[in-house]
Amino acid sequence: MFIRTENFSQYIRAYPFVTALIIINTIVFVLTSMPFQWNLELYHFGLGVNYLIADGEWWRLFTPMFMHLGFMHLLFNMFSLFIFGPELEKFAGKARFLTIYMLAGIFANIATYFLGGIETAHAGASGAIFGIFGAFGALIYYTKNAFPQLRQIMLPIIVLSVIMTFLQPGVNIIGHIAGLIVGFIVGLSYFHPKRIVSWRKR
Repeated sequence: MFIRTENFSQYIRAYPFVTALIIINTIVFVLTSMPFQWNLELYHFGLGVNYLIADGEWWRLFTPMFMHLGFMHLLFNMFSLFIFGPELEKFAGKARFLTIYMLAGIFANIATYFLGGIETAHAGASGAIFGIFGAFGALIYYTKNAFPQLRQIMLPIIVLSVIMTFLQPGVNIIGHIAGLIVGFIVGLSYFHPKRIVSWRKR
């Protein structure tokens, strides 16, 4: 189910929103990693810094989901998006997928602002990625045993991801859990059996 067999051009055509998000995150990482003054300023401009948000820089509730704190941070998040994003984009549709991703990422940042303490600084697409996991959790909840392979794959991944959130140092626990919850809630709305039936009739 999550094994990607498409070639590069097929992947882009089939999953344009996943592709666009990977490209945007990668471009932002490259731009903010260059050792020049304007690159450093761009990096600090986009970080989620709670005391600056409190000072009125509200864009920092959005921009951190496109910022990363190192190559491995970017690689892990984009690999997760590359593997798990396409199935959600294919099942939910492009607009619904993007809505789940963006809402989970934004509310992860909002939760970090309100619950993380005034000195907290954060960045990364992890909240949005956990939103994808949460949406799959909602799909599993509704479909029960209809998709046993999805259940067998995603439930251990969700559980393991939550456990690792609490075990790894430097992880934005609030952002991860908030993203997971928002993805699940939005997924409950989108994947309600009556809604899915109405999709199929269109």
